[in-house]
Amino acid sequence: MILVMGATGNVGAEVAGMLAASGHPVRAMTRRPRDAHLPAGVEVVYGDTADPGSLDEAFRGADRAFLMTAQQIGSAPRPTHDINLAEAARRAGVARIVKLSVYGARSGDNAISRWHTEAEDAVIGTGIDCTILRPGRFMSNALHWASMIRHGNEVRIPFATRPSAAIDPADIASIAVAALTTNAHRNAAYQLSGPQVLTPVEELDILGEALGRRLRLIEPFTEEAKAGLLASGMPPAVVDEVIERTIETDDGAQVLPAMPELLGRHPNTFAHWARAHVSAFTN
Repeated sequence: MILVMGATGNVGAEVAGMLAASGHPVRAMTRRPRDAHLPAGVEVVYGDTADPGSLDEAFRGADRAFLMTAQQIGSAPRPTHDINLAEAARRAGVARIVKLSVYGARSGDNAISRWHTEAEDAVIGTGIDCTILRPGRFMSNALHWASMIRHGNEVRIPFATRPSAAIDPADIASIAVAALTTNAHRNAAYQLSGPQVLTPVEELDILGEALGRRLRLIEPFTEEAKAGLLASGMPPAVVDEVIERTIETDDGAQVLPAMPELLGRHPNTFAHWARAHVSAFTN
């Protein structure tokens, strides 16, 4: 049995779907099982990463697990959700873990890197065979624009000229599935990027072509973007680090060689992703 965290999210949903399509027994853990819409053959169970007591039943009988959390950096002194998952996996006797981390984990002395380094260490410290995936910006971040695009042609995007090599969550999932079902990536860690460097301005143009519409970008001032991050509950010190990293570094704006080697093919382009997700932007 393979337990999948985040199975209603962009990467986890792809992982669960690919595993089910290949005939593997899959269990998806969510806080809201009744609201989960997953492929046939996926068992859905309740579990909450903030509640260690709920995890043992979700992990019962699982021998492999795809782990990720959406815990806000700085919401606790430590990444408690990752720690809870790692401990539950150890108690359950899980033999293999794929951990979804972030680009740049372990690469700097800042709150973001320290948080994700400790999250990775929680998994590594179990002694369980694991694979660590560190992708950069997701192409699916463009889904944040969907509501605006459904209601008009003006799209507000902060840091719209900041380039990145965004990655298709389906490509991340393909590597995760291989790591869960074969021995190819045992105890490995991979920094991952997409196949091309684009700015959000360029992504919006590509998305407009897929939709057959001319979309107009409006870039908010930095202070407005900062206010939005603070409103999400992110601690002020972390917000400052995110903005500094965005403005003053080129982290994530490089095409890395790992993806073609791991996939055995060219990774998906943003144009491919946009065509596959047109329905998310239409009425």
